[in-house]
Parts: sequence; structure tokens; C-alpha cells
Amino acid sequence: MGEATAAATVEADAGAPLSSWVVEMEKTIGEMHIDPAAEMARWKRHSIYRVPERIKNLHNSKAYQPELVSLGPFHHGDPELLPMEEHKRRAVVHLVKRSGRPLREFVAAVAEVAQQLQDAYKDLGDEWRGAGENRDRFVQLMVTDGCFLVEAMRMDALRGKVHEEYAPNDPVFSKYGYLYLWNYIQSDMVVVENQLPLLLLQRLLIVLDHHKYQNASRVSRLVLDSLCPWRRHLVGINHLGLHPLDILYTSLTHGDHQERTGSTAYVMPSAMEIYEAGIHFRVSDTDSLLDVHFERGKLSMPAIRVDDRTEKKFLNLMAFERLHPGAGNDVTAYVIFMDNIISSAKDVALLRSKNIIECGLGSDEEVAKLLNNTLNKGGVMSPASRLHDVQRRVKAQCTMRRNKWRANFIQRYLRNPWVFISLVAAVVLLVATLLQTVYTVLPFYKII
Repeated sequence: MGEATAAATVEADAGAPLSSWVVEMEKTIGEMHIDPAAEMARWKRHSIYRVPERIKNLHNSKAYQPELVSLGPFHHGDPELLPMEEHKRRAVVHLVKRSGRPLREFVAAVAEVAQQLQDAYKDLGDEWRGAGENRDRFVQLMVTDGCFLVEAMRMDALRGKVHEEYAPNDPVFSKYGYLYLWNYIQSDMVVVENQLPLLLLQRLLIVLDHHKYQNASRVSRLVLDSLCPWRRHLVGINHLGLHPLDILYTSLTHGDHQERTGSTAYVMPSAMEIYEAGIHFRVSDTDSLLDVHFERGKLSMPAIRVDDRTEKKFLNLMAFERLHPGAGNDVTAYVIFMDNIISSAKDVALLRSKNIIECGLGSDEEVAKLLNNTLNKGGVMSPASRLHDVQRRVKAQCTMRRNKWRANFIQRYLRNPWVFISLVAAVVLLVATLLQTVYTVLPFYKII
């Protein structure tokens, strides 16, 4: 009786819209069986995202847009990217002809996993969803863009020497294209909104070479070699990644993901303050952003090259962390760590002298601005990040009394050359005075 009265009151007081919502929600609640495994599978399907305006507004919004070529549905049809559509179609023709297999085999291989590919894109537009014509349009897009990316990576692997299949003066697939366009293609491959699932690439590559690419790690290695030719230590990836950006992320964050047990945040001294406290810098053994350690008075950090592509690369890696549940916080934590350790161009110059930073920008000031102001906006270091412990131990070392005295001495007397010269002159004068006094007193004692 009480429940009926309450329902009647809701309907009378709130009106039909609220009443119908209550009825609908109660029906949903009654029918829904909450299964954690099913919930996990539901969110795991998505791996490619649109970057929300709240994130774009924090940074350079152009960093989240492809410059030369669209890969996937999110930027397909952008006016400034349309010139590459002709070259995508040419890539399909050349790849299929070289394979000796009919195009329908490539299409069939992709169509078999079309639903999985559609699910990978969160907020996929209605024109690409479902079955029928929409599905056919989506499969066509996947085959076209996938073939283009395979041909582009092949051009990179051969350093543009693909003249057996393409004309020597081809505007894209040639030494000319490798020299002038590949850097843009490579950069567009790491845009979070411009991703192709690696499942798509594997499907195409298996048709192209069945025996070689049945092994998922071969596909991941192909992508990794295209994205990271400069790395000193290429990590082995033994699984099929989500997409090229995920492969880059994995290669940059391989190693020990051990979490700390504490919860207190610590303020990191700048590189100059650390150095003046007697702590030495050294390059880590690997390129992993996780390879930051402080042991026996030495702070080890991975070597990093900072150039005109660094901003775009790191912003998209950090956006991937924010948008993909389970991706982690390692890149963002590293960026905040670098923001803490770099306060000025002097800090950059010091780290550059230790081979930790390789400067590909115009000046140390530009590097400091990028790492100290641009990348860290809106970023949060996870309370579980092990870098908190590194910062705590470094700070404790810097605040030890003898290290504070050493740092104060260096800052007061050794930074300014004129003060240093005056100090040396004073020491020399003091020594000379002592010697003069000794030589004056010695004859007196001899007489006695």
C-alpha cells in the first residue's frame, strides 16, 4: 500500500516525464544483471578515441590533428587531407598487384573482423556503424587506409628504394616521398584520433604473406621499427598491440611497473640544485621512461631527444592515458617529473651536458618552456607512481646539512666568476700572510 501511494505521489507531483523515467529505470534495474566480467569486456572494446575539447583547450589543439593523411574514420574527408586520397587508392593497387592475390581476399579478411574494428572506435559516427551500406563503406575505408599504411611502412623500411613497383619520381612512394613526406606520415601515425587497429594490419599482412605475419609480434615489430628508428634499445613486444600509438606507448614504458606504498607527494628540487648538492646525473641503461632511479648519490634518467615533434608525440601519449582506462599514468608521471626537475634553461643545459637531453630545438630556453610549461598542463601524477619515491629520496639527500652547506657555498661563491676570483684572491692573500708571518717568526726562534 505504501509503495503504491509513493508511486502515485511521484506521478502527481512531478508529472508524466519523471514518472515514465522512474518506470523505465526501475525496469532496467530489475532486468540488469551486473556482471563485472561483462562490464570489463564492454569497455575493453574501445581503444581509439576523439579528444574532448576540455583537453584540447589546455594545449595546442593542432597537436591532435593529422597534418598530411587521415587514417581511420575520425578525420576522413577533412578538406586539407583530401589530396592524399588518390595516393591511398594507388597504394591499394600496388599492394594487391605485388601480392598476386585478388582484392576480394583482402576485403574478405577485413570483413570477417569488421565488428571488432568498429567497436575499437569509441563514438564512431552513424555513417560507419551497423550493417549494410554503412558496414561496406567502413570495410572499404579500412582496406584503403590499411594498405596505404602498409605501403608507407614498407617505403620506410627500404629507405624509399621502391622503384621496382613505383616510378622513380612518384610523389609519395619514392626516395623523394621518403625524404619529404615520411616524417609527416610518421607523425600522423601517433595522433590519438588517427589510429588504425593493428588487427586490421595483421589481417592485410596475413593475406600478403601468410607465414610471416601469423606471428602477432611480427606486426608489432613492423610498426615499432617505423615509429622508433632512433631508439638505442628496441623492446620486444610479444603481443598484437591495439594500434601504432599503443605500440609507441609500450616501447616507451617497458620495464618495472612497481607501485609505491606511500601516498605523500614531494616537491622535486631543480637539476641545478640537485647537482650543487653533490648528486651526480647519469644516463639510464634503457630508453624506458620508467628507468628513473636514485642510488648511491646518482640520479639515473633515460636519454630523451627533444625536437619539433616532441610536443605532438607526448600530448597524444598523455591523451591516450586519459582516455583509455587501464593505459596507465607512466608518461604523464614522467612529464611531471621533468617539469619538476627543470625550472630554467640552466637546468636543460646541465642535463644536456650529461647526455640526458638531446636538444633538437633552437635553444635551451625553448626546451625548458616545452617541458616546464607546455606539456604538464592538466597532468596529474598518480599517487602510486614510483617517481614519488625517487623525488622523496632526492629531496632528502639535498636537505642533508652538509649538502645544504655545499650547495650554499657553490651558489654564493662559485656561480659568479667575479665572486670566485675575489674568493681565490682572498685565499691567496691569506696564505701569503700566513707564510710571511711564519718566515718572520722563525728567525726569532733561531736566535733564542
